[in-house]
Formats: sequence, structure tokens, C-alpha cells
Amino acid sequence: MSRETLEWLNTNVLIGHTDKRGKAWHYRSSTQGVEPNHYSGPIPIADVQRRLFHWHVESGPVLVQAGRHGLVRADNRQALYADDTGEVLGVFAESYAIHQYQDWLLDKVASILDDNLSIGSAGLLRNRAQAWVSVEIPENITTREGVTFRPNLLACTSHDGSLATTYKRVVTNVVCDNTMSAGLTETGQVIKIKHSRYSAFRVLDARKALDMVMAVADDFAAEVAQLCRVGVSDSVWRQFLTAHVPDGDSSRSKTLAHTERAELDRLWNFDERVRPWRNTGWGVVQAVNTYTHHYATVRGASRPERNLCRAVAGQTDALDLATVTTLDKVLAAA
Repeated sequence: MSRETLEWLNTNVLIGHTDKRGKAWHYRSSTQGVEPNHYSGPIPIADVQRRLFHWHVESGPVLVQAGRHGLVRADNRQALYADDTGEVLGVFAESYAIHQYQDWLLDKVASILDDNLSIGSAGLLRNRAQAWVSVEIPENITTREGVTFRPNLLACTSHDGSLATTYKRVVTNVVCDNTMSAGLTETGQVIKIKHSRYSAFRVLDARKALDMVMAVADDFAAEVAQLCRVGVSDSVWRQFLTAHVPDGDSSRSKTLAHTERAELDRLWNFDERVRPWRNTGWGVVQAVNTYTHHYATVRGASRPERNLCRAVAGQTDALDLATVTTLDKVLAAA
């Protein structure tokens, strides 16, 4: 994974609807001559094309330096490279199909946009080897329990083999700018299309896409309400911490586990992103998700890039589901 700087993120990540969601954690005010990457409303399609997807990926032969034989072409292999810089993004079998960002993330997504759906975020990751576009409704949604969120239809793909082209349901938690699973107790609705010569895309009409996004809102709100009804005493919380972050065998692992449990406990008791839902199942999910987004150790990347990669790769879904599963086991044993 590349070690992207905040300057790089603020150039290659576009954030829309900031009047509703606030600014991203990697936001820095623009300097003279630098175009800002935050939009108070939706992100114009033309800006995504101009600022992010103005380049294409091409395929070239793979040549191997074979000693005294000189350069030898590798059979059934191709290298994918960016046409504007010549940078190689990946090497694959000849059957691997290129899914251009402009085509799969912009043209196809544009076909489902109407007055109720717009682009809320878009960006490039892993030195442009991954990309995503998020389709959102204009307004925030707030549950009876005071949880404000934005349902999204997330489209992502890659040129390095790390991601199939994926269209999935996710949720942005506005109070902490965290990405959360659309289905906290089950895997969310996902459409994946492999990079093969037989890959095809069936265009969603605007009505079906809107229904899909609104279904996220209904499902997520129902699960928040259910988790808010789950009582979690201080004793159960301490048992959860031990189950979620068990001590390892070495003294170092025990120290790391103690540090993580202490930080989770601080969030549980004092942080305004978690404390309003303390002693509930939702508070547990919120504490773990917030810790992972904002405090967990990050290696080999900046924190914003790591969080964005986790969202497009589905690791956020796995985290939230694992949190609920662990809590259920602790409650059953209590």
C-alpha cells in the first residue's frame, strides 16, 4: 500500500455535501492556486471526470530480461499502465479485463442519477490503482435514538487486482465521519463483477437505485433501534473488552491489548461520539468502530487512506459484524 500524504489525499479525494456531513478528517483549507476538494452540495460529474478520471489504463506486453538471451516476451501476460504517466499498475494474465474508471464508476453510475441521487464522494487510492464513487441522497437521516447517518451506494474497482468491480450498500455515520456496515448483523447487499473478458454490467434504473439506497436507510435505522434496546451493563462491557481484545502470550501483546482496552473504555465513558449511547449495544458498536477509524495503529499508509481502503474492501462490514457477534456471545454467557 502506498504511503499517501494528506496533500495527496486532498488532491485525489473529493468530498460532497459538506453542508450536511461536515468536512472530512483529512481536510486542509486550500492554498492559493490549489482547487478545494470539498463541495457544499453534490460533486458535479464533470469535476470527477476532470480531476480524477481524466486518464485511462492501457495494456502492454511483459518483457523479461533473460540473461544472454536479452529481452524475452512473457507469453499470456500483460502489464497495465497509466496512459498519462506510463506507470505500471499491475501484471496479469491476458484474460484479465480492464475496467476503466470513467466507464465503470462514472458513466454507469451517471445512468442512475436523478434529482434524489447524486455523487457524494469520489477518489483514488493506492497511487491511483483503486478508485471509488459514492452515490447518496441529499439529506441526512436521524433515527429516534439520535443517530445521524447518510446511506450510500458505493461503487469501486481497481487496476492492481485488489478489487473486483463492486457496487455495495454502506452507511456514513455523520457524528464521527465513520463508514459503517449497512447491515450491522449481516453482510450487506453487494454486486461484484470480475475483471474477465466476459464481464458485463446491467444498468440499474434510477428508481431501482433509489430504492436500494433507501433500503439501506430503513435497514440501518432498524438495526440501530434494536441495538439501542440491548442493555449493556458496566460488568458486561468489561467482559466484552476482554473478549474483543484478549491478552496475547507475550508481554508486548499484553501491553498492546491493555492499551487498546483502555482507549475503548475512554471512548465508552467520555467521548461524545459514543457516550450518548453508553450501556447499549449501539454504544458498543460505536466505540469499536470509532476506535478503529481514529485511534488504531496504522502502518504503511496514512489513516485516511487506510480507512477508505477498508471501506471499499469490505473490512468495515466484517468489523461491525464481528463486534455484534462478540457482544451476543458475551450477553449469552452473562
